[in-house]
Amino acid sequence: MIRRSTPRRRATATGALIALSALLAVGLPAQTSTAAAQAEPDPGALPAALSPAQRAGLLRAADADSAATARALGLGARERLVVRDVVKNADGTLHTRYERTYDGLPVLGGDLVVEESPSGGITEVTKATAARISVPSTDAPAAHRPRKAAAEGSTAPRKVVWAADGRPVLAWERVVGGTREDGTPSELHVVTDAATGEKLAEWEGVHTGTGESMYSGRVTIGTSASGSQYTMTDAARGGHRTHDLNGGTSGTGTLFTDADDVWGTGSPANRQTAGVDAHYGAALTWDYYKNVHGRTGIRGDGRAAYSRVHYGNSYVNAFWTDSCFCMTYGDGSGNSKPLTSIDVAAHEMTHGLTSVTAGLRYSGESGGLNEATSDIFAAAVEFNAQNGADAGDYLVGEKIDIRGNGTPLRYMDRPSRDGSSKDYWYSGIGGVDVHYSSGPANHFFYLLSEGSGAKTVNGVAYDSPTYDGRPVTGIGIAAAEKIWFKALTEKMTSTTNYAGARTATLSAAADLFGTGSAQYAAVAHAWAAVNVGSRPGGSEPGGTAFENADDYPIPDPGTVESPITVTAAGTAPGALRVTVDITHPYRGDLRIDLVAPDGTAYRLQNSSTDPGDDIQQTYTVDASSETAAGTWTLRVTDVYDYDSGSLNGWKLTF
Repeated sequence: MIRRSTPRRRATATGALIALSALLAVGLPAQTSTAAAQAEPDPGALPAALSPAQRAGLLRAADADSAATARALGLGARERLVVRDVVKNADGTLHTRYERTYDGLPVLGGDLVVEESPSGGITEVTKATAARISVPSTDAPAAHRPRKAAAEGSTAPRKVVWAADGRPVLAWERVVGGTREDGTPSELHVVTDAATGEKLAEWEGVHTGTGESMYSGRVTIGTSASGSQYTMTDAARGGHRTHDLNGGTSGTGTLFTDADDVWGTGSPANRQTAGVDAHYGAALTWDYYKNVHGRTGIRGDGRAAYSRVHYGNSYVNAFWTDSCFCMTYGDGSGNSKPLTSIDVAAHEMTHGLTSVTAGLRYSGESGGLNEATSDIFAAAVEFNAQNGADAGDYLVGEKIDIRGNGTPLRYMDRPSRDGSSKDYWYSGIGGVDVHYSSGPANHFFYLLSEGSGAKTVNGVAYDSPTYDGRPVTGIGIAAAEKIWFKALTEKMTSTTNYAGARTATLSAAADLFGTGSAQYAAVAHAWAAVNVGSRPGGSEPGGTAFENADDYPIPDPGTVESPITVTAAGTAPGALRVTVDITHPYRGDLRIDLVAPDGTAYRLQNSSTDPGDDIQQTYTVDASSETAAGTWTLRVTDVYDYDSGSLNGWKLTF
């Protein structure tokens, strides 16, 4: 939707994660030159261009082998795998994405990706949850079964196993239909505990985000003859159709038709103009995914989504809907600025891609990554289109003037320029609206592509800062987009958080360019620059670091303490940096304190309802009243039982 206004991915094979951590620990190349960054990716690690028939054959084969795969993964006897997607690399490596069921019930947060070598052996497994899927009973008491909402678009509750936030529980999921305050339709998924009725989670299913076009000049669009008329049906791109809702807010509307196959006037007063822009943007996005990433159609099946324009009256938004597999566009304030520019069309269509691949849940940190993915590929589509009237840039919605003052909707070089988005990751970012928590990932992608500092690209001036004040050297958008696409389609799951995205993109960069490459190092540098993980080599700016790298199991429940002896002279700084590395399936269970040598405790994190996993964060503490020398202690308390984890290490930088 277009809106106004930890070190380990839990579920990745342990060996792979240890390998990545070790490589970072021994040090990677410093970023001093862009020469090495021009290397081409390993062609074998790129996705093969599968025809719809080839993809369907792979899906059938995976489905036939699903029981054997479940046994090989050690899943329980009551669990079943359901094939959702498949990606085959040019070297024959296969990535199959599965959903899970338990006693026939869908397991929400139980999705996983299995990587197989060309010879058929399983080489890596990425799970959305590390928890064992089991519930005491699948019988739900009638007292806490929710009722179906009366609003249009609502669904009856279905019984599920909720496994996205730690311990699996029997639950009910229902969709509550309706309309939001700005006119956007709502398909709110609500999950409640079957035993208590307590709400466990909620997220939106509606992701809001030749002719004469309004934004791209005279363009060629795909149409089809129908009798004496032409229709806005692109037979060359999966039969993509563009419809006129004529101010309506439901249904498919009317398929655009024309007598002479010359469409629109470039003015919003002509109803075809918005259709031309939406149709053209969908075509560019189709071509981008097919030509750059080898994916024919959003689902990879050769079939197109469809577009609806002229939604509502003066509706200032656009959105993607999974249920109709379609993009919908409003006409903007006063019905004079349709939200149909290239980047908006690509943004909405990419929500569809995310839905059928990683399935990033549209709330918390995964929701921010979902939104960022749409912004990232919106920029990539713009650059790939090479349209002179709408050149590629790292701005979102710069053509549609959604604010009415000529400024873009979002900025990728410094997201906070929009007044709401976040430049850097912090522990509470999962509680921010997903359109603003997308900021660190957008910032990461800009830094990975172009680097930090002042720069002009296609006539647009950028100036990108970093969290630690240290520079980042970019590797170019052509390499960066391939890394993010591979991470999205092969490495991420529905529950991936920022720490997991770092792990996924490092793994993708390793596959594509090698662990000793400038690209691999750049991924680590760019994430550290938005406060996700550390710089390669462990070097710290502006101070001396003291570290305890020993592993400490965290009692469940209970407290563990890890000491560091500091030999620095004088007083501690007013901005003491405390870097913490914890693996835990439910970080909301944890309370973290830094204890100074005199016993004073500084609270770094309270226990909360944050459903994410793992903690990989640097906290800043005003310790200027403390003597530096002595024994400092990190105290970690698991407040609630059931989920267990470990303190992998921590560091103080004076």
